[in-house]
Amino acid sequence: MKQIASFLLFFATLFIPSALWSQNNNIQKYIETLKEDTLFTNSVTAIMVKDSKGKTVASWNSNMPLLTASTMKTITTGVALEVLGPNFQFETKIGHTGFVENGVLYGNLYIIGGADPTLGSTDTLGIPVDSLFMDWTTAIKQAGIKRINGNIVADDRFFESEIVPTSWSWSNLGPYYGSGTSGLSFNENLQFFTFVPGVNIGDHVALKDHYPTIPDMEYNINLQTSGSTTRNRTSYYVSDIAKSARFRGSLAAGADSAKVTVSNKFPHLSCAAEFQKHLIKEGIYSKPIILDAKEFNAPSQDQISIITTTLSAPLYSIVNVTNRISNNFYAETLLKMIGKEVTGTGSYDSSIVAVTRVIEGMGVSTKGFTQEDGSGLSRQNYVSPNFFCNFYEAMSKSDTFEYFFNSLAIPGQPGTLKNVLKKEKPKFKEKIHAKSGSLANVRCYAGYVEQKRGELLYFAILSNNFAAKTSEMQVGIEGFMKELTKY
Repeated sequence: MKQIASFLLFFATLFIPSALWSQNNNIQKYIETLKEDTLFTNSVTAIMVKDSKGKTVASWNSNMPLLTASTMKTITTGVALEVLGPNFQFETKIGHTGFVENGVLYGNLYIIGGADPTLGSTDTLGIPVDSLFMDWTTAIKQAGIKRINGNIVADDRFFESEIVPTSWSWSNLGPYYGSGTSGLSFNENLQFFTFVPGVNIGDHVALKDHYPTIPDMEYNINLQTSGSTTRNRTSYYVSDIAKSARFRGSLAAGADSAKVTVSNKFPHLSCAAEFQKHLIKEGIYSKPIILDAKEFNAPSQDQISIITTTLSAPLYSIVNVTNRISNNFYAETLLKMIGKEVTGTGSYDSSIVAVTRVIEGMGVSTKGFTQEDGSGLSRQNYVSPNFFCNFYEAMSKSDTFEYFFNSLAIPGQPGTLKNVLKKEKPKFKEKIHAKSGSLANVRCYAGYVEQKRGELLYFAILSNNFAAKTSEMQVGIEGFMKELTKY
């Protein structure tokens, strides 16, 4: 009889979900409460939590691909570290055609881009612009050049001519977060405009200055002055099809000036134009025309005499900024650099093929994975929580894992998770290393939770199509994350 009872007990255990075997597992219990919460039942939510042994700790719709928002950056950065290596550096070169005689360059001066996203950036990762331009100028003088009897050429041929993916909406092209990437980037492909509001409501807003300049760019500015108690509301419309842009909206009265940051769809030309200004200050003159290497019969880059090469910060530093503050521009650059390295072509199509190939090479199934960009701004990225967890598990076994893990934000610390789990004790918050993601009606988190003995939990929670305010959804999502820290 004892043998029969033991057999029946063993047989019964086969039908108990494996997640329930874990001691003190309140994560699945909490998920069950979310299934009864109208905020979540009126949305589409998917969750997966796995442990270091690959065992499912908790789940809900775990194989359902959903919009990722910026959690997509973790995939882009992880693959970039795998393909390029943590110490990879982007290169920008200064070179010339023709010959130098008696201090005169009889040819064109080239700024040859290597897609460095930090070139001219105000971030501490980048070399300050004045120092960068002085380094280039010094090299030009050492090459015996005192005057340029030719043009300055902006060479962005390193990548294909597609500054943003086709899946981005028109409304995303103008704002700073939609700057896109380029073979020769500059100032993180942003422009800073300073406007002066009028005194009275309805007065025209005047443009004071802007940086960097774009040669021959036309701006249609229709900004009016609004009441001093209103918010600044501006819209900027631009594309890389034509050198034309529009400002619409209003700026509040009462301020001496207002700064507006927008995307630059011609960054390579801006780099050349600003460098030309610097050269003139240093007494080196050239023809006033800035040439685009793609628009005339420019020689191949191996036919250009290189004067100097500028190296970017190492890749692990760029990845750290990309994930910690959620830099779309850096993420898009990394995606296209993956394609360039793996396939030899820096296009979006080749890059997406390359990422898929690398992930499969890591032993991760790409079921539940659809990628359209590197940053997550596209609303055509669809990834399942199960895929996220499997990818994070594979990354945890990689030689580059330390760099990847340390790039993720921690609740309460500088980065996009600074205000997450505010009321929790630091010892619990510090267990989470994750990436957040947010779009209209989309809120996501994905990453790792540290446990005792160096073990990890892998997790992803993706919530889409909710009708409630994001702040209302955040309460339930943070409740889930709180349970992760207590597991």
